[in-house]
Amino acid sequence: MAFAALSYGVVRYRVIGPRDAPALVLVNSLGTDLCIWDGVVDQLATDHYVITYDKRGHGLSSVPPAPYAIADLSRDLLELVDHLGLDRFALAGVSVGGMVAMRFAIDHPERLASVVLCDTAARIGDAATWNARIDAIRQDGMAAIADAVLLRWFPLSIRAGRDAEIAGWRNLLLRSPVEGYAGTCAALRDADLSAAVAGISVPTLVVVGAEDKSTSPDLVRATADHIPGARFEVITGAGHIPSIDRPAELARLIRKHVEEAAHG
Repeated sequence: MAFAALSYGVVRYRVIGPRDAPALVLVNSLGTDLCIWDGVVDQLATDHYVITYDKRGHGLSSVPPAPYAIADLSRDLLELVDHLGLDRFALAGVSVGGMVAMRFAIDHPERLASVVLCDTAARIGDAATWNARIDAIRQDGMAAIADAVLLRWFPLSIRAGRDAEIAGWRNLLLRSPVEGYAGTCAALRDADLSAAVAGISVPTLVVVGAEDKSTSPDLVRATADHIPGARFEVITGAGHIPSIDRPAELARLIRKHVEEAAHG
């Protein structure tokens, strides 16, 4: 674990794997931190230089005042990879992290060898939904939304035998800074990349959990259909965060995509 000073504040990040191996950066989702990628990192760090980090407003990174924008989160990523001296790398993000990856791929294609978009879409939800969530947490804290969010992350169909694990992820959500969560909700509320994703030119893999109740397979597939040459995969037995539910399967798909992109 390490920290770096960016223009908005301090970012926590972690690097693991051989420094001379292909670099892979992973972006976390709303209400989580870099630990959601641990199972994937375990699979990939033997032959990849893997970087995970807490995006602004999350984990141990600084919490600037809301609202945020997807462009802000993309710029944060650019500052971090410049700080780390990464000229070119593969990029994967889940949910809002996937939107950050889309924005980065649109704005900085020369920096990317490939991109993986997990359980995300060019447009997620609507203004009324995000405003209601912001109002709820500002009035009553993270507990006001925790159970509903956890049902979208981990629907009943994939919960058997996982009570303690899911309670742990609920604890992580409950400890999310309200300001950071609200700021990121505003970024999701205001983001619409529907037209822009057609300009993504780097090799793209789009992945979704079959049981995702937050960004449904149909919604995610619709975004994949608008990205030239994108491949679409569904992970059985996974909800909104496949890196938690099926890390080995997600790592296998990422590895295959990164290697194929590298060999053109």
